[in-house]
Amino acid sequence: MTNSEVFPIVHGGLAAPKKAEPAPNSDLALAIAAGKGDMSAFEKIYERHNRRVYSLCLRMTQNAAEAEDLAQEAFIQLFRKIGSFRGDSAFTTWLHRLTVNQCLMHFRKRSVKLEKTTEEGETPVQIVSGTENPNSMPIMDRIALDNALTQLPPGYRTVFVLHDVEGHEHEEIARMLGVAVGTSKSQLHKARMKLRKILRARNEPSKN
Repeated sequence: MTNSEVFPIVHGGLAAPKKAEPAPNSDLALAIAAGKGDMSAFEKIYERHNRRVYSLCLRMTQNAAEAEDLAQEAFIQLFRKIGSFRGDSAFTTWLHRLTVNQCLMHFRKRSVKLEKTTEEGETPVQIVSGTENPNSMPIMDRIALDNALTQLPPGYRTVFVLHDVEGHEHEEIARMLGVAVGTSKSQLHKARMKLRKILRARNEPSKN
């Protein structure tokens, strides 16, 4: 047996060791798959880690309802950012840091009052059934809503997020954006109508 067979030479140097493939169904393998759009992989991550995330949120807030909402928000953030996970640290460490950051953001805006009613009778209370409070929606429905939001014009999306997601009242939104209260209400109405159309089209089977 020659030395080259024992120590393979590549372009005048030692062959670079191959990077080990992640074990099937490991957190890293699932994260890589989810980052490429594999929703079943993301659901497995959710099922594997949702209790841990909820427990962390509960420890930080000492409030079960807030912890449930924050755990949902943490997984929404995870869905947005999972493509950036490279395995440089343990997935649980990365998810823990993401969850803590979500809780800290919550504490900074804890005093925000959620407006539950609208003054304009023609403004729909819901986009689709169960979405009048996005934070209480099932995780996969939240992800569908999050994806639909990217299809809204910036003005519609901004008002919808400020009002329906973050809970600001129209008067606050008007001050923040430098617009009339009526403009804020009109933008929200149009945003909800467009979102309902997007989500309805997504849920209907394609016609051949």
